[in-house]
Formats: sequence, C-alpha cells, structure tokens
Amino acid sequence: MSTRTSLEVLPTVASCCTPTRASTVSDQAAADLARVFKALADPARVKILSMLLNADEVCACDFATSIGKTPATTSHHLKLLRDNGLVSTEKRGTWVWYRVVPERLAAVRDALAFAG
Repeated sequence: MSTRTSLEVLPTVASCCTPTRASTVSDQAAADLARVFKALADPARVKILSMLLNADEVCACDFATSIGKTPATTSHHLKLLRDNGLVSTEKRGTWVWYRVVPERLAAVRDALAFAG
C-alpha cells in the first residue's frame, strides 16, 4: 500500500509586494553613518549626548562624575563625539565647554529618512 501526500501550492509573494529600492543611502553616507553609530555605541557616550541635549552647554568638569568614569576616560569619550562632529567645544579660561551640534544630528536623521 502506497501513501500519497498532497502538496499545497502557496501563492507567490512577489505579486503582492511593492518593489523597494535596494538602498536609500549612498555608500559614502552609509560609511559616515556607521562611524556616527559606532561613536554612539557606548553607554557613556550616550549619557554624554543626553546631558548635552538637555542643556545648552556643559563644562567638561561636569561629565566624569555624571557618567561615572574617570576624567581621562571621559576625555576619550568626548574626543570621539567631537571627532564625529556630534559636539563642539569652546575653551573659556582653563575649562572647555561642550554643546551638541544640532545640524549634525539633523543630518544623521535626514540620511536615514526615506528620500522618496
């Protein structure tokens, strides 16, 4: 006695989907965004950026205690954010004041948005 199995035919998916573009971001923009995301891929740097987004500016002396890192480690994190254009600085006397660069954050947001 032989057993027969019935195979159900599934509808094709392609007929129901709207084609999408392979990428909405250029190769250069994608590389730039990846560097920015890498700069933000640390909790200490996210905390720093959060502090800056909630204030007009913050003195470098206030970061270390707030994020629970040594001044040297905090300086390293600030340098990475500065090197990626996310923050800017102004030296006043012996202190350096940091502020977020809103245009840079807007550019990151816009690069990810669908440019229909």
